[in-house]
Order: sequence, then structure tokens, then C-alpha cells
Amino acid sequence: MTFARDFSLAGQSSLAYSYDPAGEVDVELVLAVDISQSMDTEEQEVQRAGYVSAITSPEVLEAVKYGPIGKIAVTYMEWGGVDEHFMVAEWTVIEDKASAEAFATRIAEAPLRQVQRTSISSALTKSVDLIRNNQYQGLRQVIDISGDGPNNQGGSVTQARDKMLMSGITINGLPLMMKANTNTWQAMLNLDHYYEDCVIGGPGSFAIPVRSKEGFADAIRMKLVMEIAGLSFEQPQVHRVSARKPVRCSMFD
Repeated sequence: MTFARDFSLAGQSSLAYSYDPAGEVDVELVLAVDISQSMDTEEQEVQRAGYVSAITSPEVLEAVKYGPIGKIAVTYMEWGGVDEHFMVAEWTVIEDKASAEAFATRIAEAPLRQVQRTSISSALTKSVDLIRNNQYQGLRQVIDISGDGPNNQGGSVTQARDKMLMSGITINGLPLMMKANTNTWQAMLNLDHYYEDCVIGGPGSFAIPVRSKEGFADAIRMKLVMEIAGLSFEQPQVHRVSARKPVRCSMFD
């Protein structure tokens, strides 16, 4: 029997292709990482090291091993402004320590970049394209987007997000709030609330705020384990909209 996968978004032609058992994975995961100018070199290095450590950690490898299929497909993309997307590590199947270490090595050895603007909307659109056009058939599709600021280029972030959700993809967030104690605008913005209201969405979606460089690797490891295992928090890590004033998502679009 032949099956077809069809991610059809508003205003776009659909793309369907035949099911291939060799391409079965538990999750198709896009790691979309912010490299805008607000991320200094030290923060970028901490971010890279956190992903490298998490991907090769025993906890993540155990989560992969005990999935229904026992393997995941993952890609690592850095992003900034509109159409500023850099593929650091292309789609790779991780199923054991060796494949995880090979993927992590490509991330660790890639040169650092920095760009000017922050287009979460463009990063989400590109991430969905990466999922739509890969060769895998995952039980779940997840975009893991990290960033330290709001969308400030490329149109409405909520409109982009809502189009993504029509395809059944889950968007999880990693709001980086390591400068909240020294950066007035970031503290006032409540970036964790912004990510909850304006960025994340889909089945089981969640955001884990990162408030210190020391806690970065632990946050990423927890996030990857949850995404790979398909888990979610019983209690949210951020306040629900009903318990506070909603964020005005268009404030910087």
C-alpha cells in the first residue's frame, strides 16, 4: 500500500510523496537557532556547546532508543533576518551514540556567524520547508526554535505560526533570557510570555525559558528529551494567558 504525506499551507501548492519504510522515524526535528546581533560571541558559544552536549547525552540517547521506531531525523539551522538561514548540519538520522556524535561534531566545527535582524516568522517558514521537503516520515514533526528577542522583520509572527500549525507541526520554544537582569527591554518584554503567546503552538507545545548560561545545557537536554519522547509538562513552565495580560504580539513586527 502506498501512502502520501501532504503538508498543505495556505497560499502554497501541496507537496506529496510516497511512503518509504526506510524513512520511518519517531520525530522529524528542526533545531532553529537564533544568531541575530543581540547574541554575542560568548552566548553563541554557550548555545552551540549546549546543543552538542545535549545531543550526545545519555538522556537523549535513551529517549531515542526507547521510541517506537528507535531513531529520529534532525537538522540544525541558524537564522537571523528574512531569508537569512544557514544549514549548519543537514538532515541526519540519529539512532545511536556514533550517529549522535557525528551530528554534534558538524555543529561544533561550523564557523560562528552573526546577522542583524530577528525574523522568527521567516525562520518558521523555512523550518516547515525543511520538513516538507525531506525524505523522512516521522510520527511527529517538531520545530525547536530558540531566540533572545521578538520578531522584528518579515511580517506577522502569529500569522506565520498559525499557517504552520495547519500542517500539524508542533512549535516549541527556547526563549533565552540570560540578559534579563541587565537588559531593560528584555526584562520588560517578558520574553517567555512572548514565546508562549506569539510563537509556540501545536499538539503538546511548550517553552522552557533559559535564565542563565549555566542552565543552558540542562534546558536544551530537557527539551530534546521531551520532544523525542513526545512528553509535555503537567504544569506549564510559563503563566497561561488567562492568568495574566496577553502579550501584544505585533509590537515589533
